[in-house]
Amino acid sequence: MSGLLDNEQIEQLFESAREGRLPTAGETPGRRARWLRTVDFTRPTKFSTDQERRIRRALDTFAQVAATRLVAEHRIGIEFEVIDAAQFTWADAFAQIPESSVHVTIDGTPHDGRMLLSGERRLLVLALERLLGGKPETVRADRALTDIDLMLVRRLMGTIVESLSSVWFDISEVSLAIGALDTAGEMVQVAGGSEPTLALTLEVRLEGISSTMSLLVPFTAIAPVASAFSRHDEEEVRRDARSVAAVQHGLSLVDVTLRAEVADTVLRLEDVVALQPGDVVRLDAAADADVTLFADRTPVHRGRAGRSGTRRAVQVTTPVEVTP
Repeated sequence: MSGLLDNEQIEQLFESAREGRLPTAGETPGRRARWLRTVDFTRPTKFSTDQERRIRRALDTFAQVAATRLVAEHRIGIEFEVIDAAQFTWADAFAQIPESSVHVTIDGTPHDGRMLLSGERRLLVLALERLLGGKPETVRADRALTDIDLMLVRRLMGTIVESLSSVWFDISEVSLAIGALDTAGEMVQVAGGSEPTLALTLEVRLEGISSTMSLLVPFTAIAPVASAFSRHDEEEVRRDARSVAAVQHGLSLVDVTLRAEVADTVLRLEDVVALQPGDVVRLDAAADADVTLFADRTPVHRGRAGRSGTRRAVQVTTPVEVTP
């Protein structure tokens, strides 16, 4: 058998597909079932697996940094946790954001890529009340935000964006800054509707109440530095090796005082005060013992005292063994 379908079989297959009766690999007797994967062609796959994993790992670090800063600066005990990451078009990604959310655009420098950070209104209202000393049980999560509320929300979201920027810069050397604040329910046009977008959802826990925040990352936001989000562990090791070499080279140019010590001894203070010209101080070493070379206060080599031309010198013989 050739394994190919004739025209009649192909027509039957399309007819079954139109009626929703697609055969699976296991329905064919006498043949091994194939591994099947359902592919949703409405979802883009522009972000590679490495890029998606690296961005999610960066968000995990951001969750710790942001929680620490909010506690230190605003006295808000809050927790962040990344719970989902998926690729959509921009329009579909924005549609996943809960209604009545507050949106903040994030601008990148030096590149013009923009992202969107959204938080549910009830979360922000609770955070504001906590910031102003209110009690969670008296909070009306559905209340409208006043102009003063919006100023405080911008300050709060600014702290969160700064925490994200510190993590983002370590990866791509791109700084992030808070842009416009939008409370409207309509779509915020940060990217084109069909732009591939990575949507990351964070669970936020505050005062025993769970809510969500969303970070939408269009591919245009990382396109200029996409390679920075695609480095494998081996490349990171090579980068670290270059960093170590650069540090060692920089340290090698630092001036260090090198001194040669023949021997030493320990005396009581009263013996030192009683010393007179002509007294002999016995050293704790034999006359023919090696001298020790010190870099500042650290012994590094042993050697023999001698002369080089008209100058005194020390010939290095063995390195000093460092005992753990």
